[in-house]
Amino acid sequence: MNDYYAQNDPGHFQSGHMLQNKTPVGSAHPPDYGDWGGDATDQQTDQYSRWDPRGWSLKKKIFLAAGVVVVIVAVVVGSVLGVRANRYPDYSKLNYTLKDNFSGSSFFDNFEYFTGADPTHGFVQYIDRAASTWLNLTSATDTSAVLKVDTTYSGSEAANGRQSVRVTSNNTYADGLFIFDVIHTPYGCGTWPALWLTDPNNWPEHGEIDVVEATNAGTFGTQSTLHTSKGCSMGVKRKETGTVDNEDCYYEANGYTGCGVKGTASTYGPEFNSQGGGVYAMELRDAGIRVWQWIRSEIPSDITSGSPDPSTWGKAFADFPSTECDIGSHFKNQSIIINISLCGDWAGASKYYTKQSSCPGNCKAFVRDNATSFDTAYWEFGGFKVYQAS
Repeated sequence: MNDYYAQNDPGHFQSGHMLQNKTPVGSAHPPDYGDWGGDATDQQTDQYSRWDPRGWSLKKKIFLAAGVVVVIVAVVVGSVLGVRANRYPDYSKLNYTLKDNFSGSSFFDNFEYFTGADPTHGFVQYIDRAASTWLNLTSATDTSAVLKVDTTYSGSEAANGRQSVRVTSNNTYADGLFIFDVIHTPYGCGTWPALWLTDPNNWPEHGEIDVVEATNAGTFGTQSTLHTSKGCSMGVKRKETGTVDNEDCYYEANGYTGCGVKGTASTYGPEFNSQGGGVYAMELRDAGIRVWQWIRSEIPSDITSGSPDPSTWGKAFADFPSTECDIGSHFKNQSIIINISLCGDWAGASKYYTKQSSCPGNCKAFVRDNATSFDTAYWEFGGFKVYQAS
């Protein structure tokens, strides 16, 4: 009967008898499961090292492939981000030649006097050239030019704001190297002086560059700031010695503060003045905008000789590279502006007037009633020079 089933029903014989006894009768060797129907995959896997991919399951291979893809993507993204983070414009040397020289007794002939309402809401009356000359608020000699705040009128005579001056250069600039020789910077409670550039008729579309700006006591250093339309950011690699305040230059960002860089006490006010003043230099070019500052004894010799070369000056005080800001499209038709506002949006804010500078009472009341407190509220310039690349 066994012979019959072996001959006529081999499937039955194998599954019923042979697999129950595992080893056929009379066989001295274990069965070959590849031939007898056992788990061939497990047996083959055991034949390879765990590091040999021929023995890996499909799932393991898929996981490995996914891991390799992740690593490759991470390396590529890391490389791209690294390159992006280290982008920096080419500030290669430019050969500058003198274009404009604002100096001597004709200094103010280069400017128009602004007589409108203060755009920064200052408690100030900007007066024309005739009135300014009569009150001696602007004057110039062979050696310097002075622009200051009235120190005569008080009370009802200053009920609508203290008289001051704001002038705008007749010439405009798309680029250039600007050298500002500053002998004295204005300071005192309620003051808001600035030396800056903009296009007054197209603000903020054509941008604003605040080269020198401070408020009240003037003991906290200067601040250099850009104000622009949308699309100008300074969250990039920069080479500067100042302290970054904000990185978004859009004029409405961060409470209308723009993207500023702050200096130390020696860059403005009493400490700067005590050193005999010094020089502020600003370079406007497609690669970016940079501002430098030196006290009188440290002015580079190439500036005093009339052959300025920014490539030799080292790190700027404030660096605004073109990496994520198209300088040429954001800054156009720039005029040089000098003014001293009083109170207003910045100097009059309690955060700066009272808390930072410990100024007394209400800003407007102080400005109205204390004429003699503005004896130090004046600019004095040795002259301005504007160079352009040839």
